[in-house]
Amino acid sequence: MASSSTLSLSKSLFSPSPPKSATTQNRDRIAFSVPGSRATSRDVTLRRRVGSIVTVRAVAAEAVEKKDVVVEKSVNTIRFLAIDAVEKANSGHPGLPMGCAPMGHVLFDEVMRYNPKNPYWFNRDRFVLSAGHGCMLHYALLHLAGYDSEEDLSSFRQWGSQTPDHPENFETPGIEVTTGPLGQGIANAVGLALAEKHLAARYNKPGHEIVDHYTYAILGDGCQMEGIANEACSLAGHWGLGRLIAFYDDNHISIDGDTDIAFTESVDKRFEGLGWHVIWVKNGNTGYDEIRAAIKEAKSVTDKPTLIKVTTTIGFGSPNKANSYSVHGSALGAKEVDATRKNLGWPYEPFHVPEDVKKHWSRHTPDGAALEAEWNAKFAEYEKKYKEEAAELKSLISGELPTGWEKALPTYTPQSPGDSTRNLSQQCLNALPKVLPGLLGGSADLASSNMTLLKMFGDFQRDTPEERNVRFGVREHGMGAICNGIALHCPGLIPYCATFFVFTDYMRAAMRISALSEARVIYVMTHDSIGLGEDGPTHQPIEHLASFRAMPNILMLRPADGTETAGAYKVAIMNRKRPSVLALSRQKLPHLPGTSIEGVEKGGYIISDNSSGNKPEIILIGTGSELEIAEKAADELRKEGKTVRVVSFVSWELFDEQTDAYKESVLPAAVSARVSIEAGSTFGWEKIVGSKGRAIGVDHFGASAPADKIYKEFGLTVEAVIETAKALC
Repeated sequence: MASSSTLSLSKSLFSPSPPKSATTQNRDRIAFSVPGSRATSRDVTLRRRVGSIVTVRAVAAEAVEKKDVVVEKSVNTIRFLAIDAVEKANSGHPGLPMGCAPMGHVLFDEVMRYNPKNPYWFNRDRFVLSAGHGCMLHYALLHLAGYDSEEDLSSFRQWGSQTPDHPENFETPGIEVTTGPLGQGIANAVGLALAEKHLAARYNKPGHEIVDHYTYAILGDGCQMEGIANEACSLAGHWGLGRLIAFYDDNHISIDGDTDIAFTESVDKRFEGLGWHVIWVKNGNTGYDEIRAAIKEAKSVTDKPTLIKVTTTIGFGSPNKANSYSVHGSALGAKEVDATRKNLGWPYEPFHVPEDVKKHWSRHTPDGAALEAEWNAKFAEYEKKYKEEAAELKSLISGELPTGWEKALPTYTPQSPGDSTRNLSQQCLNALPKVLPGLLGGSADLASSNMTLLKMFGDFQRDTPEERNVRFGVREHGMGAICNGIALHCPGLIPYCATFFVFTDYMRAAMRISALSEARVIYVMTHDSIGLGEDGPTHQPIEHLASFRAMPNILMLRPADGTETAGAYKVAIMNRKRPSVLALSRQKLPHLPGTSIEGVEKGGYIISDNSSGNKPEIILIGTGSELEIAEKAADELRKEGKTVRVVSFVSWELFDEQTDAYKESVLPAAVSARVSIEAGSTFGWEKIVGSKGRAIGVDHFGASAPADKIYKEFGLTVEAVIETAKALC
């Protein structure tokens, strides 16, 4: 006899029937309940319907069962691709991928929008593995989704492979940012989410939401312990980044053991206090529906970011090493790999992806292409209606700079009023947004001192995300990493951030990642030397210029006047694949004859010379505020009949990139009498002045006093340069 629920279901699946009498209803029921009863045409129809329902249910149940099987198989595929890669490399971190495979699967297979054949499609969802040591999770997911080949996985951690031990955006398609130093990835994710919110506010129109992607991240206990994560997540909550969804891999294990030995705070309550929506998935090992429900809930919360705490077992499936520190950062070993295969019922050889798993994931290639094509069509409609906005957004997506943008930079002459280079920097910053729609940034609570406010814009805030002044508060480390995320969101975004030069010590790790990940961030660093005066040695940078000159793929620029400051900005904006540090003075400086933007682009160049035939008796070299001292010393020496060349050495890195012929034209090898002067460490200057030259600088901490007094006491004077020069020639 057909149940009432079945009959009710039949009404929802088929067209409504006319109301039936009680007699008819009873006959229908009797026809099905009495074997051999004579069926009417109505009885036959209903029997067919119920039979169809049973078939549909059976098919649906079978489909669900098959889906569950392929999901479990996919998750184990992810686990074993990670296990096998780490085992072959005999090094790596298998524990996180084994524990996070379920959430990774749900994200990449069911939730995220992307096109594996175009990893740079603009409106893709972004994913950041902040716990970068677990990178085989990410690589396995990219592989299944169709980004790469099996060869990449089997060459994990090897020379020339696209699968390095921590994710690198410049190395592996599908990797958004470079992670590894814990906490930086979640801060990058905050930057990516900020960029999405900012661009959506500027370019979306009613009925035309062309910027509407999400940023997802996975972070672990180590990330949670790092201060940078709290800095960045505090800002994310303040800004209300509703399209940022972070998964906290709550496995309670770090390298030294159980996190109880050092980390017992309530992460949930902390994030609630930071202004996040918090969800707890208690079964992250097999609770797929819990994970799905959590993501659905997170997406429903649009006014704040969401932290999904997912309690997992590190090294899930390993009979003897799961839930221990030993599975965090070492290969399982052949014996334990075999035991894990048996435990999880995995009969396949290393790196094998079962055919049904391949088939299941293969849809992402056509689906991704369709998603991008759909978005392109939406953008085409948008472009018809909003031509100016579309053209501007296109430039941000492509990174193409407007023709002649550099003409917006201010110009100066020796007759222009002298000023500090921090003030001159502000003039440049306020000229550039008119021609560079992607320029945005701010300071670590020092905007009025760093002179970094864009006067024609308001503040980027929760309710005004279209504005371009970003208030970072006293969070230097988080600020730098957030700017990395902004820079890597799309090529046309140009973030800048600012603090006192000495406080780069708080953000050096983020600046190093800028350089490594080829992120064009402009670091506006004021109060660049002992010239800041009375604030004293705690605020006076000494070794900082030398330290950044030692860092690969970063430009260290120390301009001497307005023209060189404008040149520094031109260089910083033109260099799309490396960050720039601008060291700027607090004290006023004159505009010097002979300085030029073209000279700055070459790093080192001649600003004055009374010699002929490229044979001066002595070469004086200066940077920043000390270039004026070198020029004054040259004037005095020339009065005594000396032939003197003065060279501005605004950027060592740019000078190193010039041709040998150009370098010889500036610093001829035949002239060994060279004197440099710079209000910082002399470390490294021997490379420039040579073994017979002399470097005047500061190789000890500063002092609290007026700048002029400090310069005199420390020997950074015209007289000291003259005396040293005469001793050499």
